[in-house]
Amino acid sequence: MDEKVKISILCDLYGKLLTEKQYEFLNDYYNNDLSLSEIAENNEITRQAVRDIIKKGEKKLFKYEEKLLFMKRMSNQEKKIQQVLLELSKIQKNSSDKKVANILETVKKELNCLV
Repeated sequence: MDEKVKISILCDLYGKLLTEKQYEFLNDYYNNDLSLSEIAENNEITRQAVRDIIKKGEKKLFKYEEKLLFMKRMSNQEKKIQQVLLELSKIQKNSSDKKVANILETVKKELNCLV
């Protein structure tokens, strides 16, 4: 997974555990695609100060994930759901019973909402 995407996901998961500035700067940098200079200008601080705040925030995010493993669990759960959906499709394809096919379709729709 791309590092920027990973940090963006971690920010969504753990962002509220960061300081307000760390969350704001990480969100601006990774999700709103602002440069360090733009963030610095908007907050009337130096580019280096923005970089330091972002780096500290990133470090905290990785520490939280190391201890809590929410992103890892979420990723594993999504993989398992995809595998179940694949198996349900195989069953549905080989089933001639309309009732079973309808039930499987309903279950697939519900599982797709979880992914």
